[in-house]
Amino acid sequence: MEEMKPGTKQDWRRPEKAVLIGELKPVHPQPLERRSGCETWSTEFSPDGSYFAWSLGHGMVKLVLWPLEESSGSPTRSATWCKNYLSNAGQKENDNPKEKTLDCGQTVWSLAFGPRSSKDRTRHRRDCHPASFCDLFSSLVLATGLNDGHIKVWEVLTGHLLFNLTGHQDVVRELTFAPNGGLTLVSGSRDQTLRIWDLTKGGKTAHVLTGHKQWVYCCRVSPDCSMIASVSGEKCVFLWSMRSYIFIRKLEGHKNCVISCDFSPDGAVLVTASLDTQVYLWDPYTGESLMQLSHCFPDLYSSAVCDVRLRSVRFSPEGLYFATVADDRDLRIWALGMDRPVIESPAPHNPVTNGLCCAFSPQGGVLATGTRDGQVQFWRTLRVVPSLRHLSRVSLRQSVSSHQVMALPIPKKMKDFLTYRTLLTCHENISLHHLQEVIALN
Repeated sequence: MEEMKPGTKQDWRRPEKAVLIGELKPVHPQPLERRSGCETWSTEFSPDGSYFAWSLGHGMVKLVLWPLEESSGSPTRSATWCKNYLSNAGQKENDNPKEKTLDCGQTVWSLAFGPRSSKDRTRHRRDCHPASFCDLFSSLVLATGLNDGHIKVWEVLTGHLLFNLTGHQDVVRELTFAPNGGLTLVSGSRDQTLRIWDLTKGGKTAHVLTGHKQWVYCCRVSPDCSMIASVSGEKCVFLWSMRSYIFIRKLEGHKNCVISCDFSPDGAVLVTASLDTQVYLWDPYTGESLMQLSHCFPDLYSSAVCDVRLRSVRFSPEGLYFATVADDRDLRIWALGMDRPVIESPAPHNPVTNGLCCAFSPQGGVLATGTRDGQVQFWRTLRVVPSLRHLSRVSLRQSVSSHQVMALPIPKKMKDFLTYRTLLTCHENISLHHLQEVIALN
């Protein structure tokens, strides 16, 4: 993607083509006996952006330092690069501090990095025994959700297995740590339940949330740790209190199974995606639908027949964009408040191979997508300097709910902006609306 200087106008009505900047490809030995498939069901960056993890198929997870090293320089600055990784690397590889291979023994459906305090990032002990929990708070951990309902939690630096959590009766489809820097883990399973685990108490199940009648596909904890959003084979979104662990409300509107969800960085917007490619933006505090769009937009921008399934949706770290990935070989990145993408993967020779998941780098500028053949593709995305008013909104909304904003003695226009109600009325001048929130692109 070409650089955009401050003050430069872009034709937001015509999506830019996504730029593929790198790939990771597994090398699977044959035959693979008693192993699962090769799909990459999950990709994740660590919260501090120091590691990248992906499930490369056949029960294996690869951990690598981020950004990836290569001969020509940083992956975000060089031409397209590719790295091949053996899926059955031996134990000796775990002595390499730059790479780890975790053999989970089962298909890995979900990954989640445990938050780590920035002041403790350099404090590690290689001789840490799981039973002692030494340096557990300062160590970066990775949780893996498996096909048999188990959750294995690993220490990233050493590759040691810390916990083997049991309780779910079916596939653990999603994992997410509470973003408060603690070690509270939330899991969603095909057994139609969510479980909250406290790793500081030996990984015991603290709470079990029941109410879903279908498989749970995804769950997320809000940035202020006040609520959990979960989606399943039902056509609605469930919201739960993270403080009392009781059901709050349903968000209804989807016409098909809801497959993915994510909170904006300030927690004021919840984005959800259903298998029929519909994407909704919600106010999680009021349950109001703020905007609806479709991953397949059958107008001037696409001639393809929309007969695909949407797989994943994720917000960018600054909260001005979100990405959608589907099995139609299309990646699309949307600007908040616009009903058409600003970036999409190239066509007709599209290099995306049936995307299953995606994740933004915490530093921005890179989006990773996992594919059905076990590969990971890295795409250059828009790097923006948000406007001061957007930063102010994010700062306020991180601790103030929509109800509290509406009670403030301020003008209605300001209330609408702070509660993202401007998304309902911005379609007539969407380019101006978005550019007001962006100072510079690079």
